[in-house]
Amino acid sequence: MDMAQVAQVALALAAGIGLSASCGFRVFLPPLIVSIASMAGFVDPGEDFAWLGTWQAAMAFGVAALVEIAAYYIPALDNFLDTISVPLSTIAGLGITAALLGPDVSPALRWILATIAGGGTALATSTATAGIRAASTATTAGLGNGIFSTLEAGTSTILSIVAIALPILGVIIVILLFVLIRKLIRKLRNRKKAPAQA
Repeated sequence: MDMAQVAQVALALAAGIGLSASCGFRVFLPPLIVSIASMAGFVDPGEDFAWLGTWQAAMAFGVAALVEIAAYYIPALDNFLDTISVPLSTIAGLGITAALLGPDVSPALRWILATIAGGGTALATSTATAGIRAASTATTAGLGNGIFSTLEAGTSTILSIVAIALPILGVIIVILLFVLIRKLIRKLRNRKKAPAQA
């Protein structure tokens, strides 16, 4: 690969990381946005993933995203969804990253990068958000979970768009989000311990 191709692959990988983090917040929103972006010509998923740029895929992801968003507002169900969203978001992040890397990368390298960068980022994000919800459930009896659900859906949507339009900025946002999530989990855990120590 020449330097131009290397730069293109680096940008695709950066976009994949941003979209994979988005999958950690909501599994089906990022694939929906990628599907729409592909149909609009902003994303080229390559021949292997050409199905992403079809109306059928967009409609399927759209219905799945609406169901997922609505389900997270149902008490108790949201915590159950966290248990299955971890593996699902990992697969989604891996797949999206592989699609964005395109045919310029050899199949073996494409899937290695997609697994590490895409799957790993989605797994870390999904696990972290599940931790926030668990801490929120323990400290607010689930009353604060609706707020987190709204923030998660909004973050997933915005980060997906930024990852496609400005991949490097998307990676920076992902790093900042990880720092913020870590602080938030620590704060919620400390709040839970405070009454017990009093």
